[in-house]
Amino acid sequence: MPLKIDTSEEGLRMILKDYQEAALRYIWRLGGEGASSRDVWVQVNEDLKGEGTISRASIINFLNVVVDEGVLNYAETTGKGGHRRIYSMKYDEAGFKEYVARKVMGKLLSFFPEETRKAIEGSEWAPS
Repeated sequence: MPLKIDTSEEGLRMILKDYQEAALRYIWRLGGEGASSRDVWVQVNEDLKGEGTISRASIINFLNVVVDEGVLNYAETTGKGGHRRIYSMKYDEAGFKEYVARKVMGKLLSFFPEETRKAIEGSEWAPS
């Protein structure tokens, strides 16, 4: 998942749109149970009531991108209407945040190794 960081935002909104965060939070709430894209779409629109509606295509595209990145798991099922995916979390919220931190730090260290190490070592939150 290509991460774009908006440092003017806080929390997961630094890297996710409101509907994307709502989708992940819904799947986290389900635990290992998982949900179809339709279930996620219905819940996201319920959670964001008053903020406009999100298309089902936007939800499906986001879920598939996150699957391709290895953040979500899925299982194929067959039912009325054909094949569908049931999405479940590979990481809980803390694991996802660690995944994001590793991706960002890995990129910073690969492109700005000296500067990144200096920033970490010289900051007030540096490990002791």
